[in-house]
Amino acid sequence: MKHLLLTAAVVFTATILFSGCNSYDQKASADLSSKTDSLSYSFGYLQGSSLSNEGITDIDMQNYVAGLQAGLDTSDTSIINNMAMQTLIQTYLQEMEMRRIQQQEEDAAEHIERGQAFLEENAQNPDVFETESGLQYRVLEEGDGESPVATDVVRVHYEGRLLSDEVFDSSYERGQPATFPLNRVIEGWTEGLQLMQEGAKYQFFIPSDLAYRNSPPQGSPIPPGAVLIFDVELLEVNPDPQQQ
Repeated sequence: MKHLLLTAAVVFTATILFSGCNSYDQKASADLSSKTDSLSYSFGYLQGSSLSNEGITDIDMQNYVAGLQAGLDTSDTSIINNMAMQTLIQTYLQEMEMRRIQQQEEDAAEHIERGQAFLEENAQNPDVFETESGLQYRVLEEGDGESPVATDVVRVHYEGRLLSDEVFDSSYERGQPATFPLNRVIEGWTEGLQLMQEGAKYQFFIPSDLAYRNSPPQGSPIPPGAVLIFDVELLEVNPDPQQQ
């Protein structure tokens, strides 16, 4: 929220070189014949894209530019006082955050329902096992090495997919196995990899409450409430040196 407020405040108060005109076409071509022109365009573009990235797209250009010009003119005063402007912006951002949370909850409910239906059907497959927590797994290939405990560091190859079969993460695609402490990943991984031995390859079907629940990583294609499918190959188990 603080970042959003700062972004909006910067846009409304930044010192920008600006050549005014009486009408504004959002798609108008820019005149970049001088360094000042290019600098002005760059400030405008970067601030506009920053607003857009934060989900702030309902900006009235005429009033935006009017406020911008008034802010640039040190002899002018705003027709809205600073306290009122800050309150307007803060209230807007709070309302936007509330709408985002509500939409996220609605999306999560839809994906949770879809995921439960999938897991119920998947559990009927004779080669799929389910633990007490609700984690489901299929043994693709057994191993004969060490099994990790939660405090171990593991090296793995993996591919993660959604129920739509969209791949959202893959160490295979990167061409580099991943190494991490087993107790610092999602619960489904922490539990599931302890079922494996080095050299094994399992497929995990992880319910949302053992994954990211309603809060997937920002920027991730993983929707809230999603069941995740992972093919995991356990390559190596090492004790965490901090635990020794």
